[in-house]
Amino acid sequence: MDLCPRLLILTLAVTSCSAHNDVFSSIGHMTDLLWMEKDLVKFLKDYIRAENDKLQKVKEWVARLDVLSAVAIEQPEDFLSHPVNAYKLVKRLNTEWKDLEKLVLTDVTNVFISKLSVMKQNFPTDEDQSGAAKALLRLQDTYQLDTHTLSTGRLPGSSGSAPLSVDECYDVGRVAYSESDFYHAALWMKRALELLEDKEVSTRGEALHKVVDVLDYLSFSVYQQGALQDALYYTRRLLHLDPTHQRASSNLKYFEYQLFKQKKMEMGEGDDDKEVNGQSGGRRGDQQPERRQYEHLCRGEGLQMTPRRQSRLLCRYHDNGRHPRYVIGPVKQEDEWDHPHIVRYHDIVTEKEMQKIKELAKPRLKRATVHDPLTGRLITAPYRVSKSAWLGAGEHPVVEKINQRIEDVTGLDVSTAEDLQVLLSFITLCWRNLQAPQLSLSMMQVANYGVGGQYEPHFDFGRKDEPDAFEELGMGNRVATWLLYMSDIPAGGATVFTDIGAAIWPKKGSAVFWFNLHPSGEGDYRTRHAACPVLVGNKWVSNKWIHERGQEFRRRCNIQDN
Repeated sequence: MDLCPRLLILTLAVTSCSAHNDVFSSIGHMTDLLWMEKDLVKFLKDYIRAENDKLQKVKEWVARLDVLSAVAIEQPEDFLSHPVNAYKLVKRLNTEWKDLEKLVLTDVTNVFISKLSVMKQNFPTDEDQSGAAKALLRLQDTYQLDTHTLSTGRLPGSSGSAPLSVDECYDVGRVAYSESDFYHAALWMKRALELLEDKEVSTRGEALHKVVDVLDYLSFSVYQQGALQDALYYTRRLLHLDPTHQRASSNLKYFEYQLFKQKKMEMGEGDDDKEVNGQSGGRRGDQQPERRQYEHLCRGEGLQMTPRRQSRLLCRYHDNGRHPRYVIGPVKQEDEWDHPHIVRYHDIVTEKEMQKIKELAKPRLKRATVHDPLTGRLITAPYRVSKSAWLGAGEHPVVEKINQRIEDVTGLDVSTAEDLQVLLSFITLCWRNLQAPQLSLSMMQVANYGVGGQYEPHFDFGRKDEPDAFEELGMGNRVATWLLYMSDIPAGGATVFTDIGAAIWPKKGSAVFWFNLHPSGEGDYRTRHAACPVLVGNKWVSNKWIHERGQEFRRRCNIQDN
């Protein structure tokens, strides 16, 4: 069988094209930041130790002179009448005080600053911080978390808590505000205000300025949601703390005028100017049915199969038609869904193999790309938060071993193609009369989802309105998908099929498999799927897309899919 060269692609999912950008999108890369911060703490301790050593020498010198000067001042002339005392005074002022000056002026910060300067090249950027904040908002929406729960860090599936400070809540609110997301901006500014009030510091110094800033953002955010009364309330609170605040003074007059117009309209006395409130409140995108379905499925609120359908989902030992490698040790296969047929293979890879794949991928991680239907090229996209790296099959035996296992288990190498799924049954039926189709195992993609990492609903196959899909690969459309889970996830991170209402939860060492095309070569639109944001955990997965050649072969066989 003619197979294209096999490559293993490793992708870490959460968003950049350089190794140091979008670090929030990959837990794999963020672990490096933890080690870097640990080194920085050590360097800082070294600096403190050096400063303390210098200060200790100064203290010892001062203590010695303090005793000496106390004795000398009592009887200055008698003290200096002794020639040794006179000599020592001259020497101290001419030499020792100069030495002390050098000691005090010694800059022990140089070592620390030089190390910090080197490490700063790998620090997250403003874009990273903004991306991480947006990830929190995404998690908040998808899993219906209130700001109190999220800000206290008490998340489902989490063993500990990581509370956010006033400044951190304020920064999340500002990110939302900068995106004109006034719904979330108001939520987070309210939370920042609550924390300030809990500390009872709203009238002291620096905290006063923070309260004023929070109220400034909050008043305009609630106004943009049409809550004029709330906008007036927060603006008046702001002016009570800072009567000279010019923007608040101007906004107060405007809000009062808008409220007056609103009341007139309610009494039937309004004029033709209907613009009273700001934008309507609530989340953006609430009117998109697929988005609602996606979030329902991510929360485990998907469609339930009827008992009759569920009774047809079976578990079995699978040897792929007595394949030589699996006759004695067949793999465990479980039906996850019936139409389309989605199966899971349990314990399909070992812990050692998974660790090696991650180890090979991590140094090469770059921003994951998607197929642009207009240009046919691979581009980055905000709805896919991930990084990826490419590994050739010849780079390490583990890569080739996994590739071979996928062929053996799925039967997509025609030399062993038996009856896995309907497509393979049809290949067997047509074998006598037709030349074998050319199926090519494409690249495998490994993904590690970082903070709020996700991949919104998409198809793996190229549609009719994408005539150039995968043209650069030269292997035809994507026949099937193999999705391998390489970590367990305490909360979130499901793979959901929005059209059929299926949710498949990660299980370390298992892989799920489905066909993207009908035997006719037409795309199966029921396979539209998405990766839910990871709420708690470190999600590593890999995709192996199997491309096809010889679509005409299947059409001539005229075998129907289930």
